[in-house]
Amino acid sequence: MKQLLQRIKDGKLKIFELPVPFLQPKGVLVKNFYSLISVGTERSTVESGKENLLVKVYKNPELVRQVYQITKRDGLIPTIERILGNLNDYKPLGYSSSGVVIESSSSKFKPGDRVACAGAGYANHAEVVFVPENLCVKIPDNVSFDEAAFTTLGAIALQGIRLAEPTIGENVGVIGLGLLGVLTVQILKSSGCKVIGFDLDEHALNFAKQFGCDYTLLSSQENKDTVLSLTGGYGLDKVIITAGTSSNEPINLAGQITRDKGKVVVVGAVKMDIPRGPYFMKEIDVVISKSYGPGRYDPDYEEKGFDYPFGYVRWTENRNMQAIIELIASGKLNVKSLITHKFKLDKYQKAYDLILGKQEEFYRGILFEYESSQKNEKKSYLTGLVSEEIKDIRIGFIGAGAFAEASLLPHLKRLNVSLENVCTTNGVSSANVARKFNFKKFTTSPEEIIHDPNINVVFIATRHDSHAQYVMDALRVGKKVFVEKPLAVNRSQLQEIIDLDVQEKYLMVGFNRRFSKSIIDIKNFFPAGPFNFIYRVNAGKIPLTHWVQWEEQGGRIIGEVCHFVDTLSFISNSESMQVFAQCISDKEGINREEDTLSVLIKFKDGSIGTIIYQANGDSSVSKEYLEVSALQRTAILHNFEKVEFYAGGKKTENSYSGKGHREEVITFIDSIKKGKSSPVSLSSLYNTTLTTFAIIESLMTNKVVPVEL
Repeated sequence: MKQLLQRIKDGKLKIFELPVPFLQPKGVLVKNFYSLISVGTERSTVESGKENLLVKVYKNPELVRQVYQITKRDGLIPTIERILGNLNDYKPLGYSSSGVVIESSSSKFKPGDRVACAGAGYANHAEVVFVPENLCVKIPDNVSFDEAAFTTLGAIALQGIRLAEPTIGENVGVIGLGLLGVLTVQILKSSGCKVIGFDLDEHALNFAKQFGCDYTLLSSQENKDTVLSLTGGYGLDKVIITAGTSSNEPINLAGQITRDKGKVVVVGAVKMDIPRGPYFMKEIDVVISKSYGPGRYDPDYEEKGFDYPFGYVRWTENRNMQAIIELIASGKLNVKSLITHKFKLDKYQKAYDLILGKQEEFYRGILFEYESSQKNEKKSYLTGLVSEEIKDIRIGFIGAGAFAEASLLPHLKRLNVSLENVCTTNGVSSANVARKFNFKKFTTSPEEIIHDPNINVVFIATRHDSHAQYVMDALRVGKKVFVEKPLAVNRSQLQEIIDLDVQEKYLMVGFNRRFSKSIIDIKNFFPAGPFNFIYRVNAGKIPLTHWVQWEEQGGRIIGEVCHFVDTLSFISNSESMQVFAQCISDKEGINREEDTLSVLIKFKDGSIGTIIYQANGDSSVSKEYLEVSALQRTAILHNFEKVEFYAGGKKTENSYSGKGHREEVITFIDSIKKGKSSPVSLSSLYNTTLTTFAIIESLMTNKVVPVEL
């Protein structure tokens, strides 16, 4: 694997081909997709690395004392030889990355998990890294890998804010509006603070305004009066220093603009000769923030995996990382817009020329992008890439039968999209659909729609066995794809989709129930899991002669049970891990036995779900009943018409309508227009499809079957 290293003697950077790290206990091997350059830290590291030995000795007197002690113990010549040998060593760079677990010795992570990683010496600029479990957090489905690479730096910003202890309405200053500073500004704004930003660079001031700074000022003590006027004459309640400089000016400025009994938190690496006058007269508290939070630099925590008790240490470095990834997932922390540059690892010199000022160009978030982010991402159950914003949605529709006419097309017709072309198996039906839904054209050729350069979004609602091929054909020519369930009818089809080598895989499968108001309310009703699910589906009988029952179409488990697997996965926010299934034994042979079955699913988060899918019930019984329990709470769904919520010995009840088809279509189109990720991650789509395959295998083998390729 390739890794970027820096030689200690002269600061020279070089890419090396190195062995993959050894998997140590309580950790994971991660294939990096992105790693973030921490501009302040790495600029300082590179610059200091290029200094001559005497300057390094001058700046690090502690090293001189260490050398003296070693010389006393080992003698002068051996000590000199050791020093010269160490100077030719290389050291890793980087401490914030994101990727996929490829091997694990931790009970918290499994291969295929999407993770954000932290730690100097761990989350480096390398294709594969080893990271201890307490320095990893899972990435939510709606957070992309490039966003997740900011998790560590976000945790540093968050820890500084926690030490500042801001309250709603307070005036907080942020000195230094680089990447760390802008992250700090955003989190403070989410906390209800008024934020004044300070920097020496006009570009930085203007950039910070876009991310919530109420006011921006040049870092100068001359602006003391301006700060007083903006704060009612009192000064700032808190000041957080996120600058990186050898100057003492940030400390001096903070003393001038902080109010009586205020607080100054030092997050960035700055000179700290604290002037007694203003700090003494105002009794200003000065606090130094230690990186990501409690646990940092503690080998028991970071290397051995011992956690601190939650009740005593609420926010450890790992829990800070989790909080940041949740802020990104909720949209309260915008890191996507902070990305100004992406470089392949072998173009590292261009990246460091930027941060060293050799190239005059504004920058903030600089990412190294690894080959796996294009090629291997698709093989690892990963979230689709975020695309550019597309305002003009031009739709081609392949397969417009009864379901599409009732559940998809009416909602599309009401949206601000252009219905370009519709395809069915015969010209009459195509013409009818085109007339009813105002398509500009109609055809009987799927290829005409797929290869039409004017069409940028393709809907697929054909028979099940054709879905996979149309999906791959459309993705290969750069279309964004919505396909009705199922995604594939066998493992080979699914594997082809996973292996598909395209620049962007923007794909969604029509699992509509997760978008219904009733299911969303059930999900939000529970603070956390694990869950126990009972999902009874009175599916009704379908004759053996119907096309759904044909062998090549995959059957009802692949074609419909996938809906209920996805619903449970959505509520639990977890993926299936293993299944065990049993179906009835029908001696008469007039019904397909597997059309009536019970399935027990174990999810990765510890939840369990029982799906009872029956074709032998009375048609007057409602189709779907779902009971969800967790944390001494229960919610019961009655056919998407009513939900009963039970908590604290009390019951409430809400009425609903619709299974989420309208919301599903709206969300899909809106995500494309806004350049967001596909509403359902590739990981989830693949896992749900694999679960249906595992159910069938369990029926055939009478065994528990893992959900895996």
